[in-house]
Amino acid sequence: MNLTLKIWRQKDANDKGKIVDYQISNVSPDMSFLEMLDVLNSEIITKGEEPVAFDHDCREGICGACSLYINGEAHGPDRLVTTCQLHMRKFKDGDTIFIEPFRAKAFPVIKDLVVDRGAFDRIQHAGGFVSVNTSGNTQDANAIPIEKVNADKAFDAATCIGCGACVASCKNSSAMLFVSAKVSQFALLPQGQVEATDRVLNMVNQMDEEGFGNCTNTGACEVECPKGISLENIARMNREFLTASLKG
Repeated sequence: MNLTLKIWRQKDANDKGKIVDYQISNVSPDMSFLEMLDVLNSEIITKGEEPVAFDHDCREGICGACSLYINGEAHGPDRLVTTCQLHMRKFKDGDTIFIEPFRAKAFPVIKDLVVDRGAFDRIQHAGGFVSVNTSGNTQDANAIPIEKVNADKAFDAATCIGCGACVASCKNSSAMLFVSAKVSQFALLPQGQVEATDRVLNMVNQMDEEGFGNCTNTGACEVECPKGISLENIARMNREFLTASLKG
């Protein structure tokens, strides 16, 4: 395939940035999207120019680092996949592809297509954990009975990889789906009950401090989420937050 790539280039957070056009030929339909960018960068480097900076790590749909906004969609035109799992067979010969970073006030651009998602880390540090006594007297987790329905829902919430597609897809740049997934994975389990009140209050407050917007109720986040995290988690987080607020 022969493609025209319109890629956002930005030297750093203070640079204005702009779309730059690139032509790329002989792209195999079996290439992943990131492999295609690797080929492009090889050509750019051969010309003695600065390669396009983009984030990636596992390339297995696990880490969420590869997040790109492709033709107006987080992670591109496919569903339930990350950018590294997106293949070029989703495009046609002669296509023009727009490639941009995830845009949100809380996700400042570092360079080109790379954004700083440290806000997500700070939200998790605020309460996305369970404090456990590791002195040797801990109880085997398998010895605690948990209803299968709750265990399944907690596992589904825990599949969130923190890529930020929900933020990029929301017109308010809301992080509600991400935060609700992290709250839900503990709210549904007995191990998470001890710190439940502090957890939801601290995480929601940190989310607001980071500059994320409120939920729009349009459901774009669930549609674009590569792990299919359900909006049900937002409803659960709202209930947890209301209960915690009344206790406080």
